[in-house]
Amino acid sequence: MAKENRLVYSTDRGRIKEEPAEEKRYSGDGIVRIQRETKGRKGKGVTCVRGIMGTEGELKLLLAELKKRCGCGGALKDGVIEIQGDKRSEIKSLLESKNYKVKLAGG
Repeated sequence: MAKENRLVYSTDRGRIKEEPAEEKRYSGDGIVRIQRETKGRKGKGVTCVRGIMGTEGELKLLLAELKKRCGCGGALKDGVIEIQGDKRSEIKSLLESKNYKVKLAGG
């Protein structure tokens, strides 16, 4: 592997800062789908929320609100919000109060 030579200090400008990367933007079809999944999680169920449009920062704020409302942990992975446990009804009511079009997906 070739090492990348990047300038970190210059005598005429001083310390050179890296510019922040552009924030990812996720899109959907306007319908938020809520689904319970257990595959690949050793039998532990999580509730996955897909199809929410917005930037990564906006999704992280929504994730924090959902975790607080449900009283459990969660994560954001590739634009999919994962909440621990079967919390479909609580998530649906919260998202509908925020004027999202919500569907319960899966069995």
